[in-house]
Amino acid sequence: MKRLPVLMIGALMPVLAACQNAASPAPAAVVQRAPAAGSLTAQAPLAVADSVPGAADALTITYLSTDGVTGSGLVPVTGEVIYPAGPAPAGGWPIVAWAHGTVGIADSCAPSRNPHSARDQAYLAEWLRRGFAIVATDYQGLGSDGTHPYLNARAEAYSVLDGVRAALSGLPDLRNRIMIVGQSQGAGAAFAATAYAPDYAPALDIRGTVATGIPYMTPQIAKALTARAHGAGKAASRNGEADPLVAYALLMGASKAGLDPSFDASAAFTPRAMSAFHAASTLCFPGLFDLIKAEHLTQANAFTPGVGVALASSFRAMAFPTLKLRTPLFVGTGARDRDVAPDGQLLLVKDACRAGTIVQAHLYKRLDHSQTVMASVPDSAAFTRAVMAGEAVEPSCAPAGQ
Repeated sequence: MKRLPVLMIGALMPVLAACQNAASPAPAAVVQRAPAAGSLTAQAPLAVADSVPGAADALTITYLSTDGVTGSGLVPVTGEVIYPAGPAPAGGWPIVAWAHGTVGIADSCAPSRNPHSARDQAYLAEWLRRGFAIVATDYQGLGSDGTHPYLNARAEAYSVLDGVRAALSGLPDLRNRIMIVGQSQGAGAAFAATAYAPDYAPALDIRGTVATGIPYMTPQIAKALTARAHGAGKAASRNGEADPLVAYALLMGASKAGLDPSFDASAAFTPRAMSAFHAASTLCFPGLFDLIKAEHLTQANAFTPGVGVALASSFRAMAFPTLKLRTPLFVGTGARDRDVAPDGQLLLVKDACRAGTIVQAHLYKRLDHSQTVMASVPDSAAFTRAVMAGEAVEPSCAPAGQ
């Protein structure tokens, strides 16, 4: 083959380049999508001490959620994802969206940063044995930027639902078959998440909700709580026991102060309670409870007569958007619950049934707020098997007593 003269090669180069460009069009510009609620933004191994017995892989996650306080904009939220041991079933592990009870409002109290309590370890291990992966939110502002909006139903609901969406979109071996489960604060969060889901996260296949020790706030209940504060406080003082309702109110006040700088704590709490009020922003729940006990605080000596008015917006934020859930609800109530009044829990059962929710209610006659969690396991197991299989659940609006 004859070699082309160097000058001819040089003359042909622009032509060859043009042909090459014509044959290989420039790649399309990459479209950057705006971040969305339910986007997974970070993951890392969870400390072994913070996992659950019987777990395999366990992760801490960070994801984006809609700001539940304002109803718009995105905030980072942290949480955990814990897998059962063994190979994943075909289609992936179904999910338990776990909503935790009160731990405090300081970032250091976030469950993903601490070992679970012995009770919660046993309870979550039971769900792992049932073949569920656990997706557990810390809630908005707890372990992430901003103040935790304590007991704000919408913020808790968005955190629960977006945690599940983030896990499904960014992690392997998970299936869109979901139980929403919670205790105490988390029971309210679980109910709220199920209530908001049809409009906020309609793609999630939620099969049922399990709630133990669920708080229920109506204007009438809020009024009754504050009206009888002095009598209840004196009784607690005589018994020498710390009153959990004092702790919850202080956390509500501390949360409100963090969200609203104009909040006047002296309108809700007495000078005697001010030290504990300030500590509520930094202490986790056990430490706050110990402080209340050490300072002999009761509703009578910690609350002002105006506490109900001062915390009225916080009470309103606890309200659920609807009492009619599209999927069945399990409610477990301890008859000796001092943290969340049994009468209020049973009223929720009655009102949800009247609204059209399929409710299966159980009353544990000799048990308190915490004891009810593990006592409910056999009953919630039967409920879960039915709803996961798509079987009808027999409603029991008059709770079965045990």
